[in-house]
Amino acid sequence: MDFLRHNSIAWDKKVEEKSMYTQPVSSEIVEESKSGKWKIYVVPNIPVPREWFPKSLKGINILCLASGGGQQAPVLAAAGANVTVLDMSKMQLEQDRKVAERDGLSIKILHGDMSDLSRFEDEYFDIVVHPVSNLFVENILPVWGGISRILKNKGVLIAGFTNPLLWLFDEKQERKGTLEVKHSIPSSTLDRMAEEEIEEYINSGRAIEFAHTLEDQIQGQIDAGFVITGFYESDLSGVNLVDKYAKTFIATRAIKLRV
Repeated sequence: MDFLRHNSIAWDKKVEEKSMYTQPVSSEIVEESKSGKWKIYVVPNIPVPREWFPKSLKGINILCLASGGGQQAPVLAAAGANVTVLDMSKMQLEQDRKVAERDGLSIKILHGDMSDLSRFEDEYFDIVVHPVSNLFVENILPVWGGISRILKNKGVLIAGFTNPLLWLFDEKQERKGTLEVKHSIPSSTLDRMAEEEIEEYINSGRAIEFAHTLEDQIQGQIDAGFVITGFYESDLSGVNLVDKYAKTFIATRAIKLRV
């Protein structure tokens, strides 16, 4: 099936349902960002350390990749960066457009696939911000490779992604308060379902997720020409039972080094 199209529609639906990941920043946050008091998130609950960015963003070219929703791009634009946001969900991009119009921000808004960055020239961007989203594509290695190509030498990639341990457990048992290891990694939402459940799930319009290995997430960046210089973990503050025992989200800072 066309996972890309399916997930694009699923995220349009999330906007209609007012999911927390589709709620744009307020005008108050934009104004604070303009005065230098800004922060963004690429994983839940913990903001990206300011030292992961240059002291000033003025004139810096930033790509917010698979980052629609009016959350990261408006803040960075208000802080002075030249911001481009690319996302497959048109309704998520509409959130960025609304904030830009509301608060007088200049943001280049593009509809497209995070796995295909061919529209961008080589070594154009200084920073790529890539919040948790690569769980919605089947193969993440082209994502890292594309980011490496469009980043300048010594450019910075700030990425958030899901720790695959989140998908090890039986969802039905977890809702009952038990962590029962059932699934393997890598896998997808559909792999973890009985055959008779798959059609119903697809027709429900919910997103299909892919549990990628940590090797693809971390070594994948390294193989694409990055040196990882920062790392932290986060979780959903108890939304998932596993949060009591381990962090389920990872953020990395990586520098492209041409050798």
